[in-house]
Amino acid sequence: MKPSDKEIADVLLDLAHQRGVGKTFCPSEAARALSDDWRRLMPEVRRVAAMLDLQATQKGTPVDPVTAKGPIRLGLPG
Repeated sequence: MKPSDKEIADVLLDLAHQRGVGKTFCPSEAARALSDDWRRLMPEVRRVAAMLDLQATQKGTPVDPVTAKGPIRLGLPG
């Protein structure tokens, strides 16, 4: 069963707050916490992350988590 947007958001925000401001995490950490078949969840995780008060970066540069190609990091905005 696919997790709801709220379930995804809860995991993303929990990871972000565990790390704290100035620290980041890979969105796959959230996907892995939600499903054994985590790879299929990555587009949904990125989509939900874009709706939250999270900063997405790629090599330290802010990016859109939905359209960015390749690995990104998520964290609380500084």
